[in-house]
Amino acid sequence: MPMQPAKPLVFIVDDVPENIQIAMSHLKELDCDFAYATSGEQAIERITASRPQLVLMDVMMPGISGFQTAERLKRNPVTRSIPVIFLTAKADSEDVARGFSLGGVDYVVKPFKGVELRSRVRNHLELYAYRTGLERLVEERTTEAELLKDVIIEAMGEMAEYRDPETGSHIHRTREYVLLLAETLASRGHFTATLTPDYITLLHKSAPLHDIGKVAIRDSILLKPGKLTPEEFTEMQAHTLFGEEAIANLEQMAGHPTSFLSCAKEIAGSHHEKFDGSGYPRGLAGEAIPLAGRIMAVADVYDALISKRVYKEAMRHEEAMRVMVEGRGGHFDPRVLDAFLAVEPQFQGIASRYID
Repeated sequence: MPMQPAKPLVFIVDDVPENIQIAMSHLKELDCDFAYATSGEQAIERITASRPQLVLMDVMMPGISGFQTAERLKRNPVTRSIPVIFLTAKADSEDVARGFSLGGVDYVVKPFKGVELRSRVRNHLELYAYRTGLERLVEERTTEAELLKDVIIEAMGEMAEYRDPETGSHIHRTREYVLLLAETLASRGHFTATLTPDYITLLHKSAPLHDIGKVAIRDSILLKPGKLTPEEFTEMQAHTLFGEEAIANLEQMAGHPTSFLSCAKEIAGSHHEKFDGSGYPRGLAGEAIPLAGRIMAVADVYDALISKRVYKEAMRHEEAMRVMVEGRGGHFDPRVLDAFLAVEPQFQGIASRYID
């Protein structure tokens, strides 16, 4: 049998037990469950534990007042979204204004009529159900959109890799290298203004697009088993600009720039720049190279060294490490290279998990 939906829980706070019983008797036909507290302190504890759909709060109570109780509930992330209706014999304009400023959604003046209380409670329960349902739908759609985006990113990255049957798991390894490098740099106190948790997530997600521009390179160059001629190498270098342009076109289609596409564009356009200014496509040097490109440069070169290509055999890890160390301050940002050296065993672990 299908499960019956849970009844909404209405929580009543009043220091007079008889008032709680009166409110419950007026509301019993709404098919609600009830809970209650007779003090503000007790209410905070029980509401936090039970998370009701609606709170009916007496204002005038010994100890902490209804206003103070509501204020504490609104400061707590667990309870701040729970609607509060104030029940009070005091209904001057200042009290009403204060109640609404503390997040109250309604005011019912004592002594109240049963039909009025039922109508107010029914309306706010329906509003709460609608709002939470909408929030849940938005969350589900957002999750679906994120999953779809991840699938599209993966597919776009692999479009370039599938052009070369020997690059295999390159995009999987490099995205994990990039994540490890970024986290290591942040933990060592480098680039902390840039390497926030959100930005590190962007780097990880956009890294697979670093070579997307290779889809525009001819197979005769991309798959050539021998050394490229100067003219062919110039064409190969253009994959960085092609990738940058492709992602810029995606930004245009989106109608506005996004942090994800901006990060992907930086990686695609700058991961072949060198710290000493001898790289391509623009010959940028030092801090002029986007940090995303400097991080990807280390990840990309290490993986290229240890991987078999149509034009070379794979290097052993030890040989690759010698080449990487020689590139410190020339090819690579010294801080990024030092972070790489600090997590060398983890790089080997990633490489062994994603074998071509």
